[in-house]
Amino acid sequence: MSALPVLYSFRRCPYAMRARMALWVAGIVVELREVKLAAKPPELIAASPKATVPVLVLADGTVIDESLAIMRWALAQNDPEGWLAGDEPALIAVNDGAFKHHLDRAKYPGRYDEDGVTDHRAAALALLARLEARLEAEAYLCGENRSVTDIALFPFIRQFAGIDPEWFAAQRLPHLQAWLARLATSELFAAIMPKFAPWKAGDEPVLFGP
Repeated sequence: MSALPVLYSFRRCPYAMRARMALWVAGIVVELREVKLAAKPPELIAASPKATVPVLVLADGTVIDESLAIMRWALAQNDPEGWLAGDEPALIAVNDGAFKHHLDRAKYPGRYDEDGVTDHRAAALALLARLEARLEAEAYLCGENRSVTDIALFPFIRQFAGIDPEWFAAQRLPHLQAWLARLATSELFAAIMPKFAPWKAGDEPVLFGP
């Protein structure tokens, strides 16, 4: 049996979530190594000195240490739902840039050195309003079926909604809220969210995949 790719992951990290979702839908089985962020294993740091998850180490030693690159690599191997047909880098860039900036500051007020003038929750909401407009016409961001763009954005929007669920539910975002609910209650999301103990060298391999 050939060696499996090794995925360093953290269950609640949105970047790791989207990577796991793409690997799962692509049918790629990996050896999962759950990382405790306060005590990162030296093997993770050796593979990728920036030591952020997710990191995928292929059987030939190739290291992929960006979540979007992991998603696109997985789907290039097998894309049964045609996710790559809905790959919009510009939309993903807004999510990973401006939206993530405001999300972090809305979720963790006081953690960042700011002047306190910007209402980060309102700024993030304004960006979501653009997605609401897209979803008025179709069930997903790039058509009637979920795509890599939906999965790339979903964990971050889920995180934003979780800051204050009652407040989020009261916003005038019916199509986005329905989109979020579909993805959050999907079999795919449930499949990639089991809990695993933090990995350490010498542990029995944990296989992760469909």
